[in-house]
Amino acid sequence: MTHAILNADDHRTLRIDTSRGADRGDAQMACLLTPDEFRRAQDEYAILFRQNATRDRVDAYALLGFENGENLYLAGDRWDARYVPLAMDIQPFLIGRGGESAQVHVDMDHPRISAGGEGVRVFDDLGRATPYFEGVVERLGRLDAGYRAAAAFVTALERYDLLEPLTLEVTLDSGATNRLVGFLSVDEERLRALDAAALGDLHRDGHLLPLFMAVASLGNIGRLVARKNAAGG
Repeated sequence: MTHAILNADDHRTLRIDTSRGADRGDAQMACLLTPDEFRRAQDEYAILFRQNATRDRVDAYALLGFENGENLYLAGDRWDARYVPLAMDIQPFLIGRGGESAQVHVDMDHPRISAGGEGVRVFDDLGRATPYFEGVVERLGRLDAGYRAAAAFVTALERYDLLEPLTLEVTLDSGATNRLVGFLSVDEERLRALDAAALGDLHRDGHLLPLFMAVASLGNIGRLVARKNAAGG
C-alpha cells in the first residue's frame, strides 16, 4: 500500500470508483467492526473477535466468509446487506496521525482509485471537498472514535473472562468442510453467570448493550452457511 496524506493540491483530480466487487477490494472474509456499530451490524453479520498480528490487542470483526478472500455478502457489484461496516465503506481512505491531530490518508494503490477519468471526485475544481468526500470524512470520524473507544470494551470483556476461543467446523451441502479457527466469541454461559455488581459495572460503562448485540449476532453464522451453500460451496 502507498499511503499519502490527502490534500487538494496533490489530489485535485482524484476520482474514486464506488462500485462493489471482489476486484474493488471487497474480497475479505472478515472486516473490522467497532462496538458502536454492533446494534446495526448484528442483524446481518456474526460478530467475532480476534487478536492482531502482534497479539497486543483484540478487535471485533464482522464475519463475511469462511475462507481467505471470500466475501459472501457480495452479489456481483452489489453488497447484499442493509449495513456495510465502516471499515469497508470508507476505502480507500483511512485515518493517519500527525502528533495529536488526525489526518485523512488515501491508499493510492487501492483498486478503487480510478485511473480512467471516471468515478466520484474527491475535490471540485476550486479544491473544495465534494459532498461525497464530506460523507467519507464523517464516517472516518465515527470509525476513528469507535476504534479508540473499543479498547475499553474489550478490556471489560477480558476482565470478566467473557471471551472464549471459537472453533467452527461447517459441513456444506456439497460435502465440503470449512474449518474456522483463530477467532474468539462471547462466552454466553459466563455472561449468564455474572452477578449484579458485574452487570451493573458493564451497564454503567456502556458495554452491556454491545455485549448482548454480539451474543445475538452469532445466529447469523447459520445464515452465512446458507449463503455459502447458495454460492455452490
